[in-house]
Amino acid sequence: MMKTIKNILACLGLLSLSALFIFAVQDAPSDENLEKKIINDYNVYALSVPENLNFAGEPMPLNDPDVLERMDRELLVNTYWQSNALLMFKRANKYFPVIEPILKKHGIPDDFKYLAVIESGLTNAVSPAGARGVWQIMKTTGREYGLEVNDNVDERYNLELATEVACDYLKKAKDKLGSWTLAAASYNAGMAGVANRLKDQNVTDYYDLLLGEETGRYMFRIVALKEILNHPDKYGFNFRYKDLYKSIPTYKVSVDTAVTDFVKFSEQFGINYKILKLHNPWLREPHLNNNSRKEYFIEIPKEGYYSKP
Repeated sequence: MMKTIKNILACLGLLSLSALFIFAVQDAPSDENLEKKIINDYNVYALSVPENLNFAGEPMPLNDPDVLERMDRELLVNTYWQSNALLMFKRANKYFPVIEPILKKHGIPDDFKYLAVIESGLTNAVSPAGARGVWQIMKTTGREYGLEVNDNVDERYNLELATEVACDYLKKAKDKLGSWTLAAASYNAGMAGVANRLKDQNVTDYYDLLLGEETGRYMFRIVALKEILNHPDKYGFNFRYKDLYKSIPTYKVSVDTAVTDFVKFSEQFGINYKILKLHNPWLREPHLNNNSRKEYFIEIPKEGYYSKP
C-alpha cells in the first residue's frame, strides 16, 4: 500500500510531501478508493473561449488565432487565480454601484468599470510609477483634470471624483483614437503612445498592433474579467450574496474651513478616526489645511453600522 501511495504522489509531483499524507490515509478502505480520492479531489479543466466576446460593443476578432490564444491565456490565468477573482466579486458588489451611474451620466460604456478592476483590483493601490487610487491616476493627470493633489488632500483617492476624471479622459481618447477599445488601451499607454503605434505600424485597430507585454495584455485582461464576473457559475465560483462586501450608507458633511483635528471631528459624529479615513481616504493627514476655504464634502457613515468609539 505504501508503494502505491508513493507512486500516486510521484505522478502528482508531490513525492516530497508523501510523509505528510501517509498518516492521513492509513485507514483508507482500499488502494483503489484512495487512488480515486486523490485523483478526483481537484480537477483543472481547459476553458472554452466564448465565440462572441466584445468590449463596449466592439467585437474581439477571435477568428484571428493570435487573438484567440491571448484571450484563452487571460481566461485561464484569471479563472484559476481563484482567490483574486473571488475578491473581485466581493469588491465589485461594493464599488460598482458608485462607478456605474457616473459612467452612465457621461455616456461612457458600462464595460469601463472592468478597466478599474484590472487597474487596481478595486483598491486604493499605489503603483511603482506613482499612480494612485482605484483608477490609478498619475499626479500630473489628476491636476490636469482638476483634482487637488498634495500632501494634505489627494482627490485621486476620492472614488467619485476620480471616476469623473476617468470619464473625461476616456471621452477625449475616444474622440482622438476613434474606438472605445483604443480609448481603453490608451488608459495604459497614453493617447499619444497609442496614436504613434497605430501610425508607425500602419493599422487602425488595437488587435492588429504589436505592443509591449502590459499594453498587449490590457484589453484581454479587461474582457476576461468582464466574462468571469458576469458568469460566476460558468467559471466555478460559488458564493452567496451575504459573502459579498457591502456599501455602508453615508451622508455628506460640507466643510469650508480648516479642520485642526480629525480625531475630535470624527467623535462629533459618533465614529473614530479610522472609520473617518475608511470613508474619506483622500484626507491624507489628521488635519485639513484649507487655506483657500474650498468646500469639501466629507462622508460620514449613517448610525448603526459601526460600534461606538
